[in-house]
Amino acid sequence: MRIVVLPGDGIGPEIAAATTGVLRAASERFQLNVQIEEHPVGHESLRQFGATVRPGLLETVRSADGLILGPAATFDFKDEQSGEINPSKYFRKNLDLFANLRPARTYPGLQNRFGAFDLVVVRENTEGFYADRNMEQGNGELLVTADVAISLRRITRHCCERIAKAACQLAMNRRRRLTIVHKANVLKIGDGMFLDICRETARAYHGLGVDDILVDAMMAHVVRQPDRFDVIVATNMFGDILSDLTAELSGSLGLGGSLNVGAGHAMAQAAHGSAPDIAGRDVANPFSLILSTALLLAWHGERSGAARFEQAARAIENAVAAAIQGGRATRDVGGNLGTAATGRAIVEILASNDNKPV
Repeated sequence: MRIVVLPGDGIGPEIAAATTGVLRAASERFQLNVQIEEHPVGHESLRQFGATVRPGLLETVRSADGLILGPAATFDFKDEQSGEINPSKYFRKNLDLFANLRPARTYPGLQNRFGAFDLVVVRENTEGFYADRNMEQGNGELLVTADVAISLRRITRHCCERIAKAACQLAMNRRRRLTIVHKANVLKIGDGMFLDICRETARAYHGLGVDDILVDAMMAHVVRQPDRFDVIVATNMFGDILSDLTAELSGSLGLGGSLNVGAGHAMAQAAHGSAPDIAGRDVANPFSLILSTALLLAWHGERSGAARFEQAARAIENAVAAAIQGGRATRDVGGNLGTAATGRAIVEILASNDNKPV
């Protein structure tokens, strides 16, 4: 398996280094023969090549078996004509990574006030209110006058159908419960179509329980009773916000794994940002990118029929759980280790014989 790693900005290089160490350890233990190829994106790429995503990098990524993207300083990048491209948007759009899978679960040994839960938010990833990626040409956000801004949301039948199918298939392999999150009482046309298509798609999956909840009510329900939910499907912005909430409910946004999936490509990506305020201090939690990489290995294993990749993914997830339970983690999840030492702890647990589900 050939994987391209793009460390990114801020804490990106630190958590990417911890993640590639874990990836190499998993490759050795499970004989994955993973080849890692690293390239700059973000500010470092802008300095070297005059663009945050250099020409030719897309072709490099397309020819690989997977992509790991560290967090980028996307708020800094405002002018694409000057080479300031949002790397996350760029690869999601150009690789057509239409489904963003964001699992959230609780861990033994890590206090939380909401009870044990294990759920996945399935977020549509290519349209919606994200104005920088929902148009074929130009931007879906307009400044009409100095005092009037308009943001356009695109919702299409094609994108609704494929995200609904992805969510239904995932739910059938889990606990067979699907929750559709929407705002069809106000966004009657766009969210109305999304809701109707999700319901219609779900009817083809016998034994699948389906309900739907308005997005504002959902924020209360998921805090009050997160164990009620299994697979949650939502449009782009609603899914983005909801998945950050569910990750934090599990104990920390630093535990939020994230995989962007298309028909032929997948990109592991931490659910959080580049956190420039703590960059270079060796305090950032690397678990989000490590867990995202585990999702990438599992995706490759399922797609290729090579079970050892799925075994490696489970071993990494178990190692993270064991590290949290044993206090071998960063401070935000109850430990006292730095970023690099936390990565080494996962490597040690992976190499040990005591790597079982926690």
